[in-house]
Amino acid sequence: MTRVTIADVARAAEVSTATVSNALNGTGRLADSTRARVRTVATALGYGSTGAAPRTLGLAVTTYGERPWNFADVPYFARAISAATAAAHERGYALIALPATPDETVWRSIAVAGVLVLDSPADDPVVRVLRARGIPLAFDGRPAGVHPHEAWVDNDHRATTHQVLDHLADRGARRIALMAGPGEEHYTRSCLAAYRRWCVEHDTEPRTIALTPEDDEGRDLDPLLRGPGRPDAVYGIYDPCGRRVLASAARCGLRVPDDLLVVCASEDPAYATTDPPLSTVSLAPQETVALAVAALVEIVEHPDREPEPAIVPAHLQIRASTGPGGSRARGA
Repeated sequence: MTRVTIADVARAAEVSTATVSNALNGTGRLADSTRARVRTVATALGYGSTGAAPRTLGLAVTTYGERPWNFADVPYFARAISAATAAAHERGYALIALPATPDETVWRSIAVAGVLVLDSPADDPVVRVLRARGIPLAFDGRPAGVHPHEAWVDNDHRATTHQVLDHLADRGARRIALMAGPGEEHYTRSCLAAYRRWCVEHDTEPRTIALTPEDDEGRDLDPLLRGPGRPDAVYGIYDPCGRRVLASAARCGLRVPDDLLVVCASEDPAYATTDPPLSTVSLAPQETVALAVAALVEIVEHPDREPEPAIVPAHLQIRASTGPGGSRARGA
């Protein structure tokens, strides 16, 4: 990799090279705020360093675009960060998990060799800034558009969604609802499309449930689970879905799995000890992220090579929430 130039600093700070020179040399007539910002950007990029370019990778979760949130509390992303760190260290790189923030200054000034982006939505503002800076990118979760010399790793969400729905139908479910979050990334869009396609193929009406971020106790579900023609199975594609469905079912007097079957996509091991233990789908982030980091390092070190995308199978862990023994499974 080449060392950072004055043109790199000017592009990141969105000023002219003359302004960069004046800011760093203490010359010219510049506003104090401009001088300070240029110096901050230059330092962050490593301009003037006698060493090599940074052997540091960034990790960014951009699911909700510019909305700030603490993704490290979500088991999927916590496992992804751990896997990415281990994969980076194996290849001689440090890794930093960057905050979800609407402040573009972070993305315009961060000094990294490349960035791993998780669950990038369409028109991702973070990706736009990083591409403008020429920073190599790899994606965990297929992005809306892939540029040349970028890599992505994902699961087959259509196949996984159909596997879960077929499993629920085999257990006797006839009114299966899909609970999805507000994200606009490929994962959500792909799962919703696969669910609607499955419903058409099985001549059943689709029932989608919005995951309300603030509804930790799942009370928004109560009218649905108490109402006429209520779902007899729910597949939640985000980590909180399972806990919320179980809480709502208990308030509504529904027994799981006898009255309601439940599956949740989650990496949270606590679902193995809920009452009843919940069937879960693992998207295998320890595998997808490790492959994405390997691809990112390959792009950084061999920018002339075109990487290949990769698909990693998801895993359905069947537990008591959809296991045999429920009244509908016995044909009652």
